Amino acid sequence: MTDRRIRSPRPVPASDLAQLLLGLEKEFEVPAPFDEATLAAAEAAVANLVLPAEDATGIPFFTIDPEGATDLDQAMYLEKTGDGYIVNYAIADVPAFVELGGALDQVARDRGQTYYLPHRKITLHPPLISEDQGSLLPEQIRPAFHWKISLDQQGALGAVELKRVRIKSRAQLDYATAQRQLDGGSKDEQLALLAEIGALRIEQERLRGGASLNLPDQEIEPDGDGYRLVSRVPLPLEDHNAQISLLTGIAAARLMLDSGVGILRTMPQPEEQSLQEFRAQTQLLGQPWDEGISYGQYLHALDVSDPKQLVIMHRAASLFRGADYHVINGQPEAEMIQAALAAPYAHTTAPLRRLVDRFVLLTCHLLTTGESIPDELKSALEQLPALMRESSAAANRVNRASLDLMEAYVLQSRVGEQFHAIILQGQGNGQGKAFEGQLQLVDLPVTASFTGTAEPGSLATVKLVHADPQRRRISFEIVAQNS
Repeated sequence: MTDRRIRSPRPVPASDLAQLLLGLEKEFEVPAPFDEATLAAAEAAVANLVLPAEDATGIPFFTIDPEGATDLDQAMYLEKTGDGYIVNYAIADVPAFVELGGALDQVARDRGQTYYLPHRKITLHPPLISEDQGSLLPEQIRPAFHWKISLDQQGALGAVELKRVRIKSRAQLDYATAQRQLDGGSKDEQLALLAEIGALRIEQERLRGGASLNLPDQEIEPDGDGYRLVSRVPLPLEDHNAQISLLTGIAAARLMLDSGVGILRTMPQPEEQSLQEFRAQTQLLGQPWDEGISYGQYLHALDVSDPKQLVIMHRAASLFRGADYHVINGQPEAEMIQAALAAPYAHTTAPLRRLVDRFVLLTCHLLTTGESIPDELKSALEQLPALMRESSAAANRVNRASLDLMEAYVLQSRVGEQFHAIILQGQGNGQGKAFEGQLQLVDLPVTASFTGTAEPGSLATVKLVHADPQRRRISFEIVAQNS
């Protein structure tokens, strides 16, 4: 699954919006710029870097990311063999720069992850590491964890090897250009293999009963004198690339579970009531979820380019709640599953941007070499769930506020207009308190409150009556209930 976050493909030249965004940073106390001591520690880490002895620079790795990305965590080289495939996946060796227990480690633990705002990102590590010397940039020798993962002809996981090596990526691709090349009949063997392996892994996920969701990002586009919100559907290559990352996280989880040490990303199964409510909404929107198939199989069949099916996909996200981190400590494996993937899973492939991945990589490497896990690493693993919960909650709060701000800013010029919406929750009272109704627009990726009477799961025509960027609030009223 990918996190829903707002993107602005080009700067929004509005001084009042800039001030609102600055105020948002202050209100939510996002991490401050790195101080001089931290920047100096990053410079020292780069100066003192010792590259791994094993040389894998002969492997023609490549990266594929959004256009303009500079924090490149992953590079790959794919092979087709007589009995299946080999996925060579290189992950940035952040531990080579960030010493366990050192100054940079403490700063990273305080931050937890990179924060994404509409106008900028606030990085987990100093940019010298995250966007330069630690990033897997093309034609640069970099330290990396090299995962060599074997798959059979159906894409099922086989043998796994892990080494710390030096690599040199040959090319930096972006999704849009690569997808156009592939669609245009490109003979690029690596892109063809990525699509082939990605499709096999999606089928493996379907067979397991999983349903990873790559929800569209919100984007802001110029529209005459103003702006409009649009929902960008992920390209097929983005989904295929995500499957390579998920594969590696599943391999890491398997390795740690078999050894009885490590940390996993978990998620409980959806509650039955939530599944029944979701099933009713799919019928209303003309895409009924039949009793005979799993929700994972149903979601895989949706076409998110269709607005109503996109609404269903957004609603499906409500099924996947309770994501957490758990340290392996003898629990039954059934309690350590990531339900959306229908498999044990570990965050592994984004160490430049997420704290926990660095420790997963360190743990997995020690397990593959047969070395003991040092007490300092064991102690860190125990601390990570709380650290990641805290940073994720903080990042989610500022992300939600950013979305609310951008929705109100973009929609303020459309007050009085009517929209089609699905009612998520009717107005009511609970535990002595009144609560507002909630709706989701069909043609825009916007969730908001409303006044008026409408049944949950119904379709309605609504009018935008309020859009206040200062308060980051929008509200609608029911004009007509359509079904």
